[in-house]
Amino acid sequence: MALLRFQADQLQALFNTRPKEQRQGQHLLLLDKALPLTEALQQARQQGTRFALLGIPEDIGPRANLGQGGSDLGWQAFLRSWLNLQANQFTETAGPILLAGEVDCADLQLQSQTLDSSKPEQLQQLRQLCTELDLRVEQAIQPLFDAGFDVMVIGGGHNNAYPIIKALATHTAMPVNCANLDPHADFRALEGRHSGNGFSYAKAEQLLGQYFVLGLHELKNNRDSLTALQQAGAEFISLQKLSPRLELSFAEALDQCVDFIANSNGAIGIELDTDSIELMPVSAFTSSGLSVQAAEQYVYQLAQLPRCRYLHLAEAAPVRHPAGQAAGMQHAGQVLAGLCYAFIQARAALPDQTIAATV
Repeated sequence: MALLRFQADQLQALFNTRPKEQRQGQHLLLLDKALPLTEALQQARQQGTRFALLGIPEDIGPRANLGQGGSDLGWQAFLRSWLNLQANQFTETAGPILLAGEVDCADLQLQSQTLDSSKPEQLQQLRQLCTELDLRVEQAIQPLFDAGFDVMVIGGGHNNAYPIIKALATHTAMPVNCANLDPHADFRALEGRHSGNGFSYAKAEQLLGQYFVLGLHELKNNRDSLTALQQAGAEFISLQKLSPRLELSFAEALDQCVDFIANSNGAIGIELDTDSIELMPVSAFTSSGLSVQAAEQYVYQLAQLPRCRYLHLAEAAPVRHPAGQAAGMQHAGQVLAGLCYAFIQARAALPDQTIAATV
């Protein structure tokens, strides 16, 4: 199976308890391992669960894009933070949250560790491993969409946007409309799979409908990528347009993004490359980016769209924190948890429109 389900004892080592307090780790729902996956997911939905968490512990895609590793720890950082957060009046409205598990990719990750992306032959091997990873991600998330969950996908590189989009497009039999908060358009050439061409592959296969990149960095995208983006009918607002040129406020830019994505049929996906957040420990560190609060507002506002089906948080790499991995785990975990909470707040305020698919 492409999905590794969690057991309760795996979680207990990740959070601390305190008398007269309840933590998120004590309230997460786990899949019944005795049941086939489809039945276990249906059972979870019948218990009132709407939100599912899925982790991808890999850094193959960023390294296949000639970048740095470390995104394999993003999921672990999130779990350590989320499980220790309070469960209180503010979180009750969301109902129980399903910890679906993580994509089974340890063997691929292990194979990739000895490969050097500076050597052409080994770079192609990394890209082949990324293609194999695509299939596993698609197989892991497809049943979650089919069961009607709103899915939060955390960890790994932005290469995973392609199989997520493919799974949702297959489920709905329609192209998926995506907003992407990202300094990179990830619209590089179809040269073998990596973290820099997830959206161009999705567009080439007619899986991607409307596409809007918010916060694109004018100096971090090559000419061919920008041309391909324009030819695909996509839109973007650059980071430099927001600052220093002050042509738009972030709120105005976000409104344009939401309007563009909503103005088409089909499901909606929220993509967020944590490279967009200033001083975030990531695969491609930036000292000039958006604030965490702006990123949370981006997630919240897009998640209010009724046809939204997932949030994908990519590229967090705790090991890249300048103060070391421990500081990076704490920093990345807090940011990722806050972004997921923004998604949950917005979605929980809306009717569960996918519940009919499970009854």
